[in-house]
Amino acid sequence: MSANFCGFLIAFLCELRKLRVKRAFLTQRTPGVLNYLRSCGVTLYRMFCISKPDRAFIDEFLSSAVEQQFSYPDVGATKGDPPMGYSDSDHNRIVIGKGFEDWEKAKQAVREWKMFDLGWCGICWPDTPIEADRNVAMIANHMGFYSLNGARIVYIFDEPDKFGFAYGTLTDHVEFGEERFAVERDLNTGEVFYDLYSFSRPRHILAQLGYPYARYLQKSFVADSKAAMRRAVRSAN
Repeated sequence: MSANFCGFLIAFLCELRKLRVKRAFLTQRTPGVLNYLRSCGVTLYRMFCISKPDRAFIDEFLSSAVEQQFSYPDVGATKGDPPMGYSDSDHNRIVIGKGFEDWEKAKQAVREWKMFDLGWCGICWPDTPIEADRNVAMIANHMGFYSLNGARIVYIFDEPDKFGFAYGTLTDHVEFGEERFAVERDLNTGEVFYDLYSFSRPRHILAQLGYPYARYLQKSFVADSKAAMRRAVRSAN
Protein backbone atom coordinates (compact mmCIF):
# COMPACT_ATOMS: atom_id res chain seq x y z
CA MET A 1 0.00 0.00 0.00
CA SER A 2 1.40 3.42 -0.92
CA ALA A 3 2.34 5.95 1.74
CA ASN A 4 0.28 8.59 -0.09
CA PHE A 5 -2.80 6.43 0.16
CA CYS A 6 -2.26 5.76 3.88
CA GLY A 7 -1.94 9.46 4.58
CA PHE A 8 -5.00 10.31 2.56
CA LEU A 9 -7.02 7.53 4.21
CA ILE A 10 -6.11 8.72 7.72
CA ALA A 11 -7.08 12.29 6.87
CA PHE A 12 -10.30 11.09 5.27
CA LEU A 13 -11.36 9.05 8.31
CA CYS A 14 -10.50 11.94 10.63
CA GLU A 15 -12.69 14.28 8.62
CA LEU A 16 -15.59 11.83 8.73
CA ARG A 17 -15.35 11.61 12.50
CA LYS A 18 -14.90 15.36 12.85
CA LEU A 19 -18.09 16.05 10.93
CA ARG A 20 -19.97 13.44 13.01
CA VAL A 21 -22.60 12.92 10.35
CA LYS A 22 -24.58 10.16 12.02
CA ARG A 23 -26.07 7.36 9.97
CA ALA A 24 -29.45 7.91 11.62
CA PHE A 25 -29.51 11.41 10.12
CA LEU A 26 -28.26 10.23 6.76
CA THR A 27 -31.11 7.76 6.41
CA GLN A 28 -33.89 10.18 7.35
CA ARG A 29 -36.16 10.76 4.38
CA THR A 30 -36.75 14.38 5.29
CA PRO A 31 -37.02 17.17 2.69
CA GLY A 32 -33.68 18.62 1.77
CA VAL A 33 -31.49 15.90 3.26
CA LEU A 34 -30.14 14.77 -0.11
CA ASN A 35 -29.40 18.38 -1.05
CA TYR A 36 -27.51 18.72 2.21
CA LEU A 37 -25.47 15.63 1.39
CA ARG A 38 -24.68 16.96 -2.06
CA SER A 39 -23.43 20.20 -0.52
CA CYS A 40 -21.09 18.11 1.68
CA GLY A 41 -19.84 15.97 -1.20
CA VAL A 42 -22.50 13.34 -1.65
CA THR A 43 -20.36 10.85 -3.53
CA LEU A 44 -17.87 10.72 -0.69
CA TYR A 45 -20.39 10.19 2.07
CA ARG A 46 -22.67 7.79 0.22
CA MET A 47 -19.80 5.55 -0.84
CA PHE A 48 -17.75 5.45 2.36
CA CYS A 49 -18.95 4.83 5.93
CA ILE A 50 -17.00 4.55 9.19
CA SER A 51 -19.45 1.91 10.45
CA LYS A 52 -21.44 -0.77 8.67
CA PRO A 53 -24.37 0.86 6.83
CA ASP A 54 -27.80 -0.46 7.74
CA ARG A 55 -30.55 -1.63 5.40
CA ALA A 56 -32.18 1.80 5.22
CA PHE A 57 -28.93 3.50 4.21
CA ILE A 58 -28.22 0.89 1.52
CA ASP A 59 -31.78 1.08 0.20
CA GLU A 60 -31.38 4.87 -0.06
CA PHE A 61 -28.10 4.33 -1.91
CA LEU A 62 -29.83 1.96 -4.34
CA SER A 63 -32.76 4.34 -4.79
CA SER A 64 -30.36 7.08 -5.86
CA ALA A 65 -28.83 4.68 -8.41
CA VAL A 66 -32.07 4.69 -10.43
CA GLU A 67 -31.29 8.21 -11.68
CA GLN A 68 -27.62 7.50 -12.41
CA GLN A 69 -26.02 6.74 -15.73
CA PHE A 70 -23.19 4.33 -16.45
CA SER A 71 -19.93 6.01 -15.56
CA TYR A 72 -18.03 4.72 -18.62
CA PRO A 73 -18.71 4.92 -22.38
CA ASP A 74 -18.01 1.33 -23.43
CA VAL A 75 -21.21 -0.26 -22.13
CA GLY A 76 -21.50 -3.89 -23.19
CA ALA A 77 -17.87 -4.21 -24.26
CA THR A 78 -17.32 -7.40 -22.21
CA LYS A 79 -18.99 -9.17 -25.13
CA GLY A 80 -15.69 -8.80 -26.98
CA ASP A 81 -12.09 -7.75 -26.55
CA PRO A 82 -11.34 -5.14 -23.85
CA PRO A 83 -11.64 -1.57 -25.16
CA MET A 84 -8.81 0.93 -25.17
CA GLY A 85 -8.32 3.38 -22.32
CA TYR A 86 -8.54 1.04 -19.32
CA SER A 87 -5.54 0.29 -17.16
CA ASP A 88 -6.73 -3.12 -16.03
CA SER A 89 -8.21 -6.11 -17.83
CA ASP A 90 -8.59 -9.49 -16.14
CA HIS A 91 -9.86 -12.85 -17.35
CA ASN A 92 -10.07 -15.79 -14.95
CA ARG A 93 -11.56 -19.24 -15.48
CA ILE A 94 -11.72 -22.37 -13.31
CA VAL A 95 -13.47 -25.74 -13.30
CA ILE A 96 -16.13 -25.88 -10.58
CA GLY A 97 -17.90 -29.14 -11.44
CA LYS A 98 -18.83 -31.73 -14.00
CA GLY A 99 -22.05 -33.09 -15.40
CA PHE A 100 -25.59 -31.84 -15.82
CA GLU A 101 -26.37 -31.60 -12.10
CA ASP A 102 -23.33 -29.43 -11.40
CA TRP A 103 -24.28 -27.31 -14.41
CA GLU A 104 -27.73 -26.65 -12.95
CA LYS A 105 -26.24 -25.91 -9.53
CA ALA A 106 -23.73 -23.49 -11.04
CA LYS A 107 -26.51 -21.57 -12.80
CA GLN A 108 -28.49 -21.42 -9.57
CA ALA A 109 -25.40 -20.15 -7.73
CA VAL A 110 -25.18 -17.25 -10.20
CA ARG A 111 -28.90 -16.51 -9.76
CA GLU A 112 -28.30 -16.30 -6.00
CA TRP A 113 -25.16 -14.15 -6.37
CA LYS A 114 -23.04 -16.78 -4.59
CA MET A 115 -19.90 -15.38 -6.23
CA PHE A 116 -20.26 -12.47 -3.76
CA ASP A 117 -20.65 -14.68 -0.68
CA LEU A 118 -17.18 -13.78 0.56
CA GLY A 119 -17.46 -12.52 4.13
CA TRP A 120 -15.43 -9.32 3.69
CA CYS A 121 -17.66 -8.16 0.84
CA GLY A 122 -21.11 -8.96 -0.47
CA ILE A 123 -23.89 -7.86 -2.78
CA CYS A 124 -26.98 -5.84 -1.90
CA TRP A 125 -29.16 -7.66 -2.37
CA PRO A 126 -28.67 -11.40 -3.12
CA ASP A 127 -32.33 -11.80 -4.06
CA THR A 128 -32.01 -9.27 -6.89
CA PRO A 129 -33.20 -10.99 -10.10
CA ILE A 130 -30.65 -11.46 -12.85
CA GLU A 131 -32.32 -9.05 -15.27
CA ALA A 132 -31.03 -6.23 -17.44
CA ASP A 133 -31.15 -2.76 -15.84
CA ARG A 134 -31.32 -4.07 -12.27
CA ASN A 135 -29.19 -2.03 -9.83
CA VAL A 136 -27.05 -3.53 -7.09
CA ALA A 137 -24.44 -2.34 -4.62
CA MET A 138 -21.31 -4.15 -3.55
CA ILE A 139 -20.46 -3.59 0.11
CA ALA A 140 -16.90 -4.16 1.33
CA ASN A 141 -15.30 -4.00 4.75
CA HIS A 142 -11.68 -2.95 4.66
CA MET A 143 -9.19 -1.11 6.85
CA GLY A 144 -11.66 0.19 9.41
CA PHE A 145 -14.39 1.52 7.12
CA TYR A 146 -17.02 0.29 4.68
CA SER A 147 -17.50 1.13 1.04
CA LEU A 148 -20.52 0.90 -1.24
CA ASN A 149 -20.19 0.71 -5.01
CA GLY A 150 -23.15 0.94 -7.37
CA ALA A 151 -23.55 -1.12 -10.54
CA ARG A 152 -26.25 -1.97 -13.08
CA ILE A 153 -26.77 -5.18 -15.02
CA VAL A 154 -25.93 -4.42 -18.65
CA TYR A 155 -26.95 -7.65 -20.35
CA ILE A 156 -27.73 -11.27 -19.57
CA PHE A 157 -27.28 -14.52 -21.49
CA ASP A 158 -28.91 -17.91 -21.08
CA GLU A 159 -27.70 -20.46 -23.62
CA PRO A 160 -27.39 -24.26 -23.60
CA ASP A 161 -23.71 -24.00 -22.67
CA LYS A 162 -23.44 -20.54 -21.11
CA PHE A 163 -25.30 -18.58 -18.43
CA GLY A 164 -24.64 -15.29 -16.71
CA PHE A 165 -24.57 -11.53 -17.00
CA ALA A 166 -22.40 -8.44 -17.00
CA TYR A 167 -22.76 -5.35 -14.88
CA GLY A 168 -21.28 -1.90 -15.30
CA THR A 169 -20.22 0.80 -12.88
CA LEU A 170 -22.46 3.73 -12.00
CA THR A 171 -21.32 7.15 -10.83
CA ASP A 172 -21.30 5.94 -7.20
CA HIS A 173 -18.44 3.51 -7.84
CA VAL A 174 -14.71 3.89 -7.22
CA GLU A 175 -13.89 2.44 -10.65
CA PHE A 176 -14.90 2.88 -14.27
CA GLY A 177 -15.63 -0.37 -16.05
CA GLU A 178 -17.57 -3.55 -16.55
CA GLU A 179 -17.43 -7.14 -15.30
CA ARG A 180 -18.93 -10.33 -16.71
CA PHE A 181 -19.89 -13.29 -14.54
CA ALA A 182 -20.49 -16.55 -16.41
CA VAL A 183 -20.77 -20.27 -15.91
CA GLU A 184 -20.11 -22.40 -18.96
CA ARG A 185 -20.41 -26.09 -19.81
CA ASP A 186 -18.21 -28.04 -22.18
CA LEU A 187 -20.75 -30.15 -24.06
CA ASN A 188 -18.07 -32.74 -24.93
CA THR A 189 -16.44 -33.32 -21.54
CA GLY A 190 -19.26 -32.16 -19.27
CA GLU A 191 -16.91 -29.87 -17.32
CA VAL A 192 -18.50 -26.79 -15.76
CA PHE A 193 -16.50 -23.57 -15.62
CA TYR A 194 -16.78 -20.31 -13.74
CA ASP A 195 -15.54 -17.45 -15.91
CA LEU A 196 -14.78 -13.88 -14.80
CA TYR A 197 -13.89 -11.14 -17.27
CA SER A 198 -13.50 -7.43 -16.58
CA PHE A 199 -11.95 -4.17 -17.65
CA SER A 200 -11.59 -1.12 -15.42
CA ARG A 201 -9.63 1.93 -14.39
CA PRO A 202 -9.64 3.93 -11.14
CA ARG A 203 -12.23 6.69 -10.88
CA HIS A 204 -12.41 7.87 -7.26
CA ILE A 205 -9.50 9.76 -5.72
CA LEU A 206 -8.98 6.98 -3.16
CA ALA A 207 -8.69 4.36 -5.90
CA GLN A 208 -6.26 6.58 -7.80
CA LEU A 209 -4.00 7.39 -4.86
CA GLY A 210 -4.17 3.85 -3.53
CA TYR A 211 -3.94 2.06 -6.87
CA PRO A 212 -1.80 -0.85 -5.59
CA TYR A 213 -4.30 -1.47 -2.80
CA ALA A 214 -7.22 -1.17 -5.22
CA ARG A 215 -5.63 -3.82 -7.46
CA TYR A 216 -5.01 -6.00 -4.41
CA LEU A 217 -8.73 -5.82 -3.60
CA GLN A 218 -9.66 -6.71 -7.18
CA LYS A 219 -7.37 -9.73 -7.18
CA SER A 220 -8.61 -10.76 -3.73
CA PHE A 221 -12.17 -10.58 -5.01
CA VAL A 222 -11.34 -12.79 -7.98
CA ALA A 223 -9.64 -15.44 -5.83
CA ASP A 224 -12.38 -15.45 -3.20
CA SER A 225 -15.15 -15.38 -5.80
CA LYS A 226 -13.75 -18.46 -7.53
CA ALA A 227 -13.58 -20.25 -4.20
CA ALA A 228 -17.15 -19.19 -3.37
CA MET A 229 -18.53 -20.58 -6.63
CA ARG A 230 -16.64 -23.84 -6.21
CA ARG A 231 -17.98 -24.05 -2.66
CA ALA A 232 -21.53 -23.29 -3.78
CA VAL A 233 -21.57 -26.14 -6.29
CA ARG A 234 -19.94 -28.63 -3.93
CA SER A 235 -22.11 -27.72 -0.94
CA ALA A 236 -25.20 -28.18 -3.11
CA ASN A 237 -24.00 -31.75 -3.65
